[in-house]
This record gives sequence, structure tokens and C-alpha cells, in this order.
Amino acid sequence: MTDPDDAADQLAALRADNVRLRRLLDEAGMPDNLRHGVRNTMAMLRTIMHRSAESAEEIDTYVAHLDGRLGAIARVHAITDAFGEASLHTLVSDELMVHLVREGERATIAGPPVRLRPKAAQVLAMALHELTSNGIEHGSLALPQGRVTVAWQIRPSEPEPILALMWNETGGREVARPTRRGFGTTVIEDVLAYELEARSALNYELDGLHCSLLIPFTDQVGRVVITEAERDAGDGRD
Repeated sequence: MTDPDDAADQLAALRADNVRLRRLLDEAGMPDNLRHGVRNTMAMLRTIMHRSAESAEEIDTYVAHLDGRLGAIARVHAITDAFGEASLHTLVSDELMVHLVREGERATIAGPPVRLRPKAAQVLAMALHELTSNGIEHGSLALPQGRVTVAWQIRPSEPEPILALMWNETGGREVARPTRRGFGTTVIEDVLAYELEARSALNYELDGLHCSLLIPFTDQVGRVVITEAERDAGDGRD
């Protein structure tokens, strides 16, 4: 279990970083829309660099993990720069494909067509990267027979609906709770909570890691795309 005092310290550090960065960008006189985007990205990059260094035991490991994490940020920025938002399905499939885990072979991906705003896409991309990397290094995806199912749904709730995302590994080996808190756990438990008010649960099972994320699905997080067929059905047309 995560020590509540450690979690509180992590959140306090994230808030302090954001306050300092917001002050610097305000002093630089950037336009509001650009300032928010730069602040979010820079805060995430600073967190990645510092936490990667803290959790690495040797330089080669640090470089490899840092390269992977920066690559995840670069991919989601390429998508949101081009389209203004990112498909959740694309975020999942792209991250798995980077590690040669193909949908329809070792991965099942299912859920409604959700489009994420840039900030939410960036944070979720980091969480997906950490889950995938952990699965490759320590979990079910380290074995040929290992599989992963990533599924999500929009659950009705008040005051806003909930985006419920489940990551379930199967066909692997038993995974033990880590003896120390690494960067991946920080992203899933702290960064998601701070940035998206998410609730997360990590369960270490006999066949692999199971992770659930519950995220308030506000307009600032994303939207569900209505297909033409669904629109026609809603209009009462055949």
C-alpha cells in the first residue's frame, strides 16, 4: 500500500512545480492559450526527468527509461498538434505497437470512440507508457503467451460521467507489489489524481497486473464521437 504521507508529499511537489512554472510563464508575457500548453508540457517533462533520475539505479537504465517516456510525450504531441485532440484507441494501440504488442494478436482494445483534449491525452499517454513498459519488463508481456486487454466505458454519474479504463494482463506470471515506489506508480496514483482528479487502483494478480482508472469525464478531458449511424438513429431515420 502507498504511504499516505508519501502520496501527499508527491502531490505537494507537483503543485509547487506548477506554481513556479506558471509564475515564470506569466512573467514572460505569453498568450493564455500558448502559456497553458507550454506550462503543462514543461511541468510534465520536469517531472519525468526528476522522477526518472530518482528511480534509476544505473545510467543505462535511466537513459532507456527517459528516452521511452519522452517518446510517449512526443507521440501524443504530434497527434494533438495535427488534430487538436487524440483518439484514446490510438493512444493505446500506438504505445503497445512501440513495444511490438499488436492489437488482435497479444492485445485486445475495446471502448467507445473517445477523443481526448491535449492535456488529458498527455497525462494518459504517460500512464499507458508506464503500464506497457512494466508489462514488458516485469509482467505478462514479458512472456510469449502473455496478453493484455485495455477496455473503457463511459459510466453515468453525478455531477459528471466517469471514464472507466481497465488494463488487465493475463497469461503471464505472478507479479509482486514493488518494494519501492517508482515513477510509474507516481504517474498512475499521483499525477493522474492531480491533473485529472482520477482514482486509480493497482492490483498485482497471479496472471499479471490489473489496473483500473476512474476519471471524471468533463469537457476539459474529452468527448465521445457520435457516428453518423448513431446520429441517424437518434433522428429516427432508418
